[in-house]
Amino acid sequence: MPQSSNPPSSRKYATLHMGRSCIDLYSNDIGTPFEEIKTFAAYVGGSPTNMSVGVQRLGLQSVLLTAVGEDPVGDFVLNFLRNEGVDIQYTPRKPGHRTSCVLLGIEPPDKFPLVYYRENCADNELSIDDVLAAPIADSTVLQFAGTNFSREPSGSATRFAAELARQKGTKVVLDIDFRPDQWRDVRYFGTAIRAVLPSVNIVIGTEDEINAVMTTDPGEVNLTHSQVSDARVSGDTAEHIQSLLECGVDLVVEKLGKKGCRLHPVNGTQVDVPGYPVEIQNILGAGDAFGAGFLYGYAQDWDLYKAGRLGNACGALVVTRHGCSISMPTYSEVMDFVKDRGGL
Repeated sequence: MPQSSNPPSSRKYATLHMGRSCIDLYSNDIGTPFEEIKTFAAYVGGSPTNMSVGVQRLGLQSVLLTAVGEDPVGDFVLNFLRNEGVDIQYTPRKPGHRTSCVLLGIEPPDKFPLVYYRENCADNELSIDDVLAAPIADSTVLQFAGTNFSREPSGSATRFAAELARQKGTKVVLDIDFRPDQWRDVRYFGTAIRAVLPSVNIVIGTEDEINAVMTTDPGEVNLTHSQVSDARVSGDTAEHIQSLLECGVDLVVEKLGKKGCRLHPVNGTQVDVPGYPVEIQNILGAGDAFGAGFLYGYAQDWDLYKAGRLGNACGALVVTRHGCSISMPTYSEVMDFVKDRGGL
């Protein structure tokens, strides 16, 4: 397949995001145990969907390749995205399948239980035909989530999208998105992710996620249900990062939570990027906000440190708010936030 003659600077979309979308039901009862929650607020969620909103709010054009059912929940998701300006013309509806749902509890500082309802889920039905219809060659970046590989046909469609993007000169970004309870057998997680790495330019993940990808001992990721909301995977993270780079990845972005992030370029020096201290209300969505901020800078050829700082600032703002996509900051909000905190 020939390379695209369309250079990144002339492409219509800064970022194309592929993967989950859903309705998020967030507990309104902050600090209340899940079983005692009385009311929920309804938002739009799903990691790639959140990032598409984040990039759009910062000021670049994003496009989303997800799928929803022919149901009122799908109407809810599409209506929100349309109002946000995210291009959804390539998001199909899948008859006979449902738009998914996630329920989220909020018990700061460190307990945020999630319950997924993703059986017969529409976005798991993304196909190679859906990828062929998407504007990969007209996007600077293709970003997708590791959870895409937990079911078929979305797993094969995502691998195809990554291969096609590399052929078209589109940068490929993998957000590891380690969700153990979304896999019928989580021991296949690392194998599935490692298989796509030759097509990936950038990997984004936490220490535990990086270890989960690169461990070759299935027992290390054979987590029980009680562990899935707080997964911990041991290993030599530095060694695993080096292994990722040896697989052909150009950059590993290691998320460090409140400490910020650490950037590992294949040909260069490690870059430590400090975070912005804030009081945490809700960590859910912070990683997606970080990803949106980082990709905003990356798509515009910012230096890595500045892109990382913007990602850190976006993540810091979201942990002070209620909700994921609805809480993504605008560029002016970020600039106001960093003004008295050392800037970017």
